[in-house]
Amino acid sequence: MSFRRALSVTAAAGGTAALMLAGVAAASAHVGVTPDKTDANSYALLTFGIPHGCDESGTTKVTITLPEELNDAQPTVNPNWTVEKVVEQLSEPKKLADGATITKRTSKIVYTAKAPLDPELRDALVLSVKLPDAAGKTLHFPTLQNCEQGQTDWSEIAKDGQDPHSLEAPAPSLTVTAAAADGHGSHASAETDTAAGTAQASSVTDDGSQARSWAGLVAGVGGLALGGVALMRSRSRKPAAAAVAETSSEPRK
Repeated sequence: MSFRRALSVTAAAGGTAALMLAGVAAASAHVGVTPDKTDANSYALLTFGIPHGCDESGTTKVTITLPEELNDAQPTVNPNWTVEKVVEQLSEPKKLADGATITKRTSKIVYTAKAPLDPELRDALVLSVKLPDAAGKTLHFPTLQNCEQGQTDWSEIAKDGQDPHSLEAPAPSLTVTAAAADGHGSHASAETDTAAGTAQASSVTDDGSQARSWAGLVAGVGGLALGGVALMRSRSRKPAAAAVAETSSEPRK
């Protein structure tokens, strides 16, 4: 009975791990954005994960379109890519919250791979932006992923009432939240640059995060399996040990 219970636990853990691994694969199958913060009117680091997007073809260029609410973005240096800003002329001058007026804005950030990104690997592109003072607003970043053969346009936006997970090529997005209670929503540029470097170092990997997820899950399932075997062995040894103890305690004739 104990052996059956151990096998049941191991099988259940294996099934759970399989579902989690499927989730890891699904999450890494599209371009997404991970902000280090979402506070209104704050400086944030936006990390765009770049996985395979054109089947088995390597990625050659990634074009990130900034939403109209953003006026600029500062790209973090990535040694695997060259980067340029695309500046557009505004149809009419735009007045900022500090009273300044601008006539141009950065509309796109274009990363070009120095060598095609292997479809078996992923990379991360980090932008520093100042989020608008608009809590509750969802910002979308349509992203065009060009490959050696073909391209994927991650630009779909869910309509009212539509499940975003049902989209085949959703645009990366984030929702701005209320400003921090201490009122210090924005960081000094030096702090932002330091944080950007840290984020870049931790996120630019050869699929390291996904590999760690696989390794951790496999190790967990392996541990449960070994535990089941050990439990079976310990239960099978107890009767034998009891018999030896009983024999040794009998008086000699």
